[in-house]
Amino acid sequence: MKKILFWVAISLPVVACAEDMRVDIARFSQGDLNGWQKKDFAGETRYALDNLDGQLALRADSDAAASGRYRKVSVDLNQTPILNWTWKVGGILTGNDERTRAGDDYPARVYVVFSGGVMFWRTRAINYVWSNQQPVGSRWPNAFTDHAQMIAIESGSDRVGQWINERRDVRADYRRAFGEEPGQVDAVAIMTDTDNTGAVATAWYGDIWFSEK
Repeated sequence: MKKILFWVAISLPVVACAEDMRVDIARFSQGDLNGWQKKDFAGETRYALDNLDGQLALRADSDAAASGRYRKVSVDLNQTPILNWTWKVGGILTGNDERTRAGDDYPARVYVVFSGGVMFWRTRAINYVWSNQQPVGSRWPNAFTDHAQMIAIESGSDRVGQWINERRDVRADYRRAFGEEPGQVDAVAIMTDTDNTGAVATAWYGDIWFSEK
C-alpha cells in the first residue's frame, strides 16, 4: 500500500464559510502552510512556496523520490462534494506503465482520503493524477492496493506549462469507484513522485477547496 495510505488517525475539522459553503483545504496563494504535514516514502520530494507567473504556489521537485504533503480535514460531501484546485507541471513522465508497480509515478497528484475510522482496513483513497498516457477521465485501481482508485484528470503534454483549474465531484467519483456511498473526507494530500521510474519532475500546486455544486 505504498504511497497510498498516509495514516489512520482522527481528523481535525476545517471550518467552512457558511455563506457559500466553501471549505478551504490549501491557501498556498496566501503563503499559508498551516496544518500541512510531511510524509516520506522513498527519498524526499522538495516542497517550497514559489512565486511563479505572479502567482504564489507550492512547488514540488522530485528526483527519483516520493514524498508528499497532507492535511487532516473533516469534509461532509453531502454539503460540499466538489473538489476544486489549480496545478501546473513542468513536464510529463514518459515510458512508464502507470498501472504497474514499476510505473506508479506521476508529476502531480491530489489524493482524497477516507480513513474508515476505527476500521482501518477500509481506508480508501481517490487519486486525481496527471497521466502520461491514460485517457482523460479513465480510472484504474492502484498497482499496490485496490483500496485506492486512480483517475486521470490530465494526460499527455498538450497542457504542460499551463495553469489549469480542475473541478471534480468527489462524491460521484467515489460512488463509481467503490460502488457505495462515501463517508466524510478525512484528509487531502498532494504528491509529485518519481521513485519507481528514477525520473525528474516539477509541479506547482495552487489553492485547494471543496464547494457546493
